Amino acid sequence: MVREFDRLKHEEYEQLALEWNVKRTLAKINYRIHTDAVKMHLIPPRISNPKRAGIVYASEADMLNIALFGFTAKQWQAMNPELKGKCPRLCEC
Repeated sequence: MVREFDRLKHEEYEQLALEWNVKRTLAKINYRIHTDAVKMHLIPPRISNPKRAGIVYASEADMLNIALFGFTAKQWQAMNPELKGKCPRLCEC
């Protein structure tokens, strides 16, 4: 009975882990689509200075993070210093 319980719990854990991975992958893909759209459509082509374009992009990315997650990447990092590099944006920050 104990072995069967352990087996079922293990199966349940594996299913939850798989679902979480799928959701994480979909979120990552969707975030990339959003950020690429920001780069292509919201940063005016007349901004030729890479530093200025980066500022505009960062501002738009912050807006996107607030809309999706309720906080900017900087705020998330301040709230979760022990999880460096694992922000909800699912990117390498």
